[in-house]
Amino acid sequence: MDKDDWRIRRLGVDDAVTRFDCGDEDLNEFLLADAPLYHRVRLATSYVLEDAKTGDVIGYFSLAHDRISLTDFPSHSAYNRFRKQFFAQGKMFKSYPALKICRLATDRKYRGKGVGAMLVNLIVASYKNDSKAGCRFITVDAYADALDFYFKQGFAPLSKSDEGADTRLLYFDLESLGPS
Repeated sequence: MDKDDWRIRRLGVDDAVTRFDCGDEDLNEFLLADAPLYHRVRLATSYVLEDAKTGDVIGYFSLAHDRISLTDFPSHSAYNRFRKQFFAQGKMFKSYPALKICRLATDRKYRGKGVGAMLVNLIVASYKNDSKAGCRFITVDAYADALDFYFKQGFAPLSKSDEGADTRLLYFDLESLGPS
């Protein structure tokens, strides 16, 4: 396994992935069947990390624009506490721009090798250093069994209202990395 031979490739409408197994049928099916459709209708853009020599897909992620908004919180006061944490002064908005990690998965053969963390770090770095539009946060609806992984990457729960649910809305503050 030579990481020097790994490359990130953006999937286009005509790109097809024929082999990938992360152990989750929904995540597999998205990459194998749905990613080109989502790209075509501009709902999400997917990227694969692949071995340039073998063509094996090591992992993938899918991104879309998102927002953190008043409706994500159980009350106006909960939203105001969140907002004041990051924007003590300035205009109050009903939402703040974010990037959503729609899907992120690593093939079973590459589990435990830091691939997921590497992909999250790549996403964070690319938006921190080269965002084409205003984007303060990264969000993810994390599966319950992936919460610890995202917490280790610096994500935090948006609110307590989804505690114990199958998925939980988490966020990462790009500004926590300092000025770009």
